[in-house]
Amino acid sequence: MTAKPDGALLVVGDVVTDVVARHRGPLAAGTDTAASIRRLPGGAGANVACWAAYGGCGDVRLLGRVGADASVWHERELAAHGVRPLLVVDAAAPTGTVICLVDTGDEAERTFLTDSGAALRIGPDDWSDTLLDGVGRLHLSGYLLFSEPSRALVSAALAAARARGVPVSLDPASAGFLTGLGVDRFLGLVEGVDVLLPSRDEACLLTGLPDTADAAAKLSRHVPLVIVKQGAEGALVARSGTVSTRVAAVTASPRDSTGAGDAFTGAFLAALLAGAEPEEAAVAGCRAGARAVERVGGRPPRTADL
Repeated sequence: MTAKPDGALLVVGDVVTDVVARHRGPLAAGTDTAASIRRLPGGAGANVACWAAYGGCGDVRLLGRVGADASVWHERELAAHGVRPLLVVDAAAPTGTVICLVDTGDEAERTFLTDSGAALRIGPDDWSDTLLDGVGRLHLSGYLLFSEPSRALVSAALAAARARGVPVSLDPASAGFLTGLGVDRFLGLVEGVDVLLPSRDEACLLTGLPDTADAAAKLSRHVPLVIVKQGAEGALVARSGTVSTRVAAVTASPRDSTGAGDAFTGAFLAALLAGAEPEEAAVAGCRAGARAVERVGGRPPRTADL
C-alpha cells in the first residue's frame, strides 16, 4: 500500500519517563558509581513521533497511555516537539519509567531497566477507527505486542488500517521482550504489516540467522519491506527475499545511543510520507540516527529550541 502524500502519521505506542544515568566504565557492585542523571521524556512510540515531526512531517499524532502523575508534562513535551498528543490518562497505574544506564565509552551503549506502567495497559477500548481519519500512514511500536490488552489494540488497528488502505509499519522494539513473546507468535501478530524496522539483533533473533543480510532477506519474505537498522554500520533495505540496498551510516561522535533507532524510524517515515523511495528514506533515517547519538535522551531538539 502507498501512503497518501498529504496524510498524517499516526503513531500508536509507549510514552514513558526516562531516567538517564550516564557513567563511565563498569558499574561498581555494592558501592557508588559516579554518574550524571537526568529525567527526560521518552518511550519508543513517543520518540518516533517526535523525530518524524522533526524530520518535516507536518501532522504527527500519538496515541498512548500515561498515568495521571505525569500526563500534563508529557502532553506539553510532545506538543513542544510538534506532535499532537492523544493521550489516555490511566487512573490506576503510573506512567511507565525506564532507567537508562549509559556507559559513556566509545559506543555510548545503553542498558534499560523497564517498568512499563500505564504504557502496556493501552487496549482496544482506547482505539477508534476515526483515529485514522486523514492519516496517510500508521506506525505501531513493537512494545504493544508484549501485553494482552495492547495486542488486542494492534489487532483492531491493523484491521481498521487494512479496511481503509492505510499502510502500516512496525518496529519490533526489544530483543529481550521478543525472546519472551516467541518468534512464531511475533510473526503471526505482524501479519498485514507493510514495513518492518528491526535492529540488527532483532532481525537475527527473528530469523535464527547470524548474518544480518541473510536475516533481512528472510524477513522480507514475511513482510513486503524490511529495513534493518545497524547503528554505526548503516542500514539494509530488503524486499521479496533480497537485500536491495546497503545504506552507509553517517559519522557521529556518540554521547548516548538511547532512541537512535527511534530517530531512524521517525525520519524514515517522514521521508516516506513526503514521497521518498525507501532507499532515500533510509538515508534520512541514518542521518537522524547520527544526530540522535550525539544528544542525551531519545528526543530531537524541541521546536521551541530551534
